[in-house]
Amino acid sequence: MIPKRYRPAVVAGLTAAVASGSLLAPPAHADTPKSEPRKADRKAMATFARIADDVLSRRTQALVEEHAGRGGSGDGAAPTRMSGRLKKNEDAALRSLRARKARLAKLGEAYTKADTRVVVDRATITGGTATVQVTSSSTLTYKKVRGDEPATTAFSTRQELKLASTKDGGWKLTAITSRDGGPGAVNEPSVARVNTVPDDGNQYPDGTPASTKRPSTPMPSGKTATTYDYAAMARYAEKYWYSYNRAYRKFNGAGGDCTNFVSQALHAGGWKPVPGSAYDYRNWWYGSTGQSTSWVGVNEWAWFTLSNRRAPNLANVYQLDVGDVLQVDFDKNGSKDHTMMVTYRNGRGMPYLTYHSTDTYRRSLASVIASYPDARYFAYRT
Repeated sequence: MIPKRYRPAVVAGLTAAVASGSLLAPPAHADTPKSEPRKADRKAMATFARIADDVLSRRTQALVEEHAGRGGSGDGAAPTRMSGRLKKNEDAALRSLRARKARLAKLGEAYTKADTRVVVDRATITGGTATVQVTSSSTLTYKKVRGDEPATTAFSTRQELKLASTKDGGWKLTAITSRDGGPGAVNEPSVARVNTVPDDGNQYPDGTPASTKRPSTPMPSGKTATTYDYAAMARYAEKYWYSYNRAYRKFNGAGGDCTNFVSQALHAGGWKPVPGSAYDYRNWWYGSTGQSTSWVGVNEWAWFTLSNRRAPNLANVYQLDVGDVLQVDFDKNGSKDHTMMVTYRNGRGMPYLTYHSTDTYRRSLASVIASYPDARYFAYRT
């Protein structure tokens, strides 16, 4: 353990700041009378769904091998109209995603097919401006490089769109922002923001970062038989990555659900609770009226597991095996931001991660590193 000065835990507090006009809003005009918000009608909802599907499908498709210029939903509809500023940002986002595709290729990974579906959750119109909240579900098909890669990776994200009405009765997209509190989704450009908080002067067992260097030959995991059921951990995570287990509270609106989700999976595989004060990181438990901070907090979970020798650090992220845990400090500020669990590992030694906030199924370690090459990673042998 390497004691370090502590920055208060950011419980999966990463906010994906997509470079797509997230701060851009339609201009206000002093001579425009105020209007009461009204729900969008069926025709407008269908238009908004098509616009969101077009933009988000283009992002997902940018990651696909041999996409032959295909973009959008592929239904023959006219391209989405955007403000000039947003158009520049979206073009930059697509270039960023294609660059990530090239980095993935160097790591031996590619996708052969993409599918994105969008559902409008809520849409209101105020005067000439629309605010639309959508949920998109995407699936990417892995190219069979070795043959035992998973079939697909999948993720669900939530976005908010801002649109302005046009003179011909149509709509122009002016902003699109993520409403999720976790790392950027697989199809989002890697522009991330974390909260920087002051040091409280205390020391905690922060652990040792793991190397992200890919070995030339598959690295053996070194995992030995224990009292834990790692297959049960993986089954739990893959069952509830999208449809949450109602037996547990959700923390999406309170910093993120990533560590809560991993704690549930660990408990399903045999991790025993440690009762005591909820605010003592050496304890780990969940109850009907509360839970320890180590159950839900990214940093507190690390302190618990290291101080109790429940899950020691690994030297290299490619040692991770099923049931192991990966944490990330995206901006290297000393506070970990996100927690994930390995639910599959192929014969080439590639771990695949499943997690909440943003809800994701079997995302390869290569994809995470290609998206955040400058982050600091902490690997744990559970």
